[in-house]
Amino acid sequence: MGIFNHFFDMIAANREKKLEKMRDQGICPECRGKGYHAPIGNAYVYMPSFDYRCYSCNGTGSFNDWENQTHSPT
Repeated sequence: MGIFNHFFDMIAANREKKLEKMRDQGICPECRGKGYHAPIGNAYVYMPSFDYRCYSCNGTGSFNDWENQTHSPT
């Protein structure tokens, strides 16, 4: 069990490091500040333009909007 705990602690530490880096840069961790998700599609897949928007930051790419959206009480 110790190796599993170490593995999950390592994953949590990497996530915290990523969030701290994104907080310093002021960009959304989900879309990396772009405001949209670039889909992997092909000629046979139709995706309307509203599906590209990052719903975590409402398409702004801002860390503050991401934090307010994901950590707000429902």
